Amino acid sequence: MSKNIPNVEESTKFNFITSIWIVPFVALLIAAWLAYQYYAELGPEIKIVFPNNEGLQAGQSVIKYRDVTIGKVTKINLENDGSRVAVYARIDKTAEAFLNEHTKFWIVKPEVGLGGVSGLDTLISGTYINLYTTKGEESRREFTGLPYVFRADKEGEYFHLNAPQGYNIAQGTPIFFKNMKVGEIEYVMISMDGRSIDFYAYIEKEYVPYVHTDSKFWVRSALDVDFSNGRLDVNIAPLSHLIQGGISFSSSGADAEDEIPNDYIFNLYKNGNIAEGTKIGKGGKSIKRFEIHVVDSIAKLKQEAPVRYEGYEVGKVTKVATTYDPVSHKMTGTVFVKIDTSFFENKNEKNVTGEMNFKKAVEEGLRARITPTDPITGVLYVDLVFKADLPYRAIIEGEKYPVLPSVNDQSGGIMDQVNILVTRLNTLLDSTNRVMDENARPLHEIITNLNKTMGNINTLVAQEETQNLPKALNQSVKRLTETLESANRVLEEYEHDSLLNRQLAQTLKEVTETSQEMSKVLRMINRKPNALIFGEE
Repeated sequence: MSKNIPNVEESTKFNFITSIWIVPFVALLIAAWLAYQYYAELGPEIKIVFPNNEGLQAGQSVIKYRDVTIGKVTKINLENDGSRVAVYARIDKTAEAFLNEHTKFWIVKPEVGLGGVSGLDTLISGTYINLYTTKGEESRREFTGLPYVFRADKEGEYFHLNAPQGYNIAQGTPIFFKNMKVGEIEYVMISMDGRSIDFYAYIEKEYVPYVHTDSKFWVRSALDVDFSNGRLDVNIAPLSHLIQGGISFSSSGADAEDEIPNDYIFNLYKNGNIAEGTKIGKGGKSIKRFEIHVVDSIAKLKQEAPVRYEGYEVGKVTKVATTYDPVSHKMTGTVFVKIDTSFFENKNEKNVTGEMNFKKAVEEGLRARITPTDPITGVLYVDLVFKADLPYRAIIEGEKYPVLPSVNDQSGGIMDQVNILVTRLNTLLDSTNRVMDENARPLHEIITNLNKTMGNINTLVAQEETQNLPKALNQSVKRLTETLESANRVLEEYEHDSLLNRQLAQTLKEVTETSQEMSKVLRMINRKPNALIFGEE
């Protein structure tokens, strides 16, 4: 019996369709397609340099534009010098067009500041990077991040404020107009010359029209006292104001149609009274710097001292430099000032600037004079005085700035005479005390009166209200007269040729001479009450 065994024919032909290798091959194709899709949609990698890492995490923190996520942080490293932080991020391809020369990046994090609470959404989503951009022509991949929140110009404007010191103003300090919050301080930095503080204030769009070139900015006071129209008005700021402080500004509307120059700098004043004082001028490019060479002592002339003309503050002292003169053995000085020449503008002269009028005034006799603010403290300021009888002298170029010609101060003459009188009366008192040692009891009345007279003179010198000096001098002369009469009565009790008589006669002669000199001073002050400050001229 034969067995029917089928013959199996082995095929040497490779059949791909039925091959087991089709599975990994198809998987490879799918992976390649997915990889192509991934890299086709993958956007560029960018580098953003920040001063510090404010809570960003690689692989978690995202980049947003108009609250839409367009990228993710991939890596965070220190720069080579270790001074800054380099943040690398992958941006979606659809957002690649937003990366240009106008793109701004900043870190958004939760903050509780003077202006309130911000970045609350980061409590859930975490710290992220926000950006602002407009259409540009130059594509970029490296950027420098901002240390503060950026605001578009169309949403408001920035204004530059400057003050000699910080006044405890910090980033986030609110800005008020008529007690309404209209903006805040967004950046505080030391000026380039290191002599003042620069503030960059952001004002919201709807309030920008109220900021003009004549606007004044000042630090709001916790307590305001106003005594006008016969009524005392005391205003205490609310508790929130005491905690967070603030800045206010004024707006007269006189310059509403004048565009504020890009380089215009507003002064930030210590309080409202100083801001609304007599300082006038437009500022900006109208402010010119000068140097003044003086030979008078400027030991009490300080930086930020005012420069005044006709009582108006038109500038400030920026620097005081002194040097020793080996020939005269005196300290000579150079005073650097900045003057707002727009004060000298004439509205009827359209083509003549304030600077032109200022230079012409100098040629015709305008001079700088270092003058005490009052004769008691001796604190100095720069006074611009006009003397028509002076010879022609133009502004010349100095070592750093144009040199403003000066004249010596003559206001100290009257006070020098008063001081001489006081010194002489002290000498008289010592002489009388020596006489009293020999004849104490009869001279008690004279010494008492002389002491009262000295008290009157010392009170005269210490008074702050110099306009009352004529009255005070009248009282002093009256007291001297009483002293003379008292002395005459005492002399009648002694012999004509006695030692006491001769000593008192000499003393009273000096008192008489002193009284006559004081009478001259009195007549001068009665004729010109401000002679103690401005001299006899």
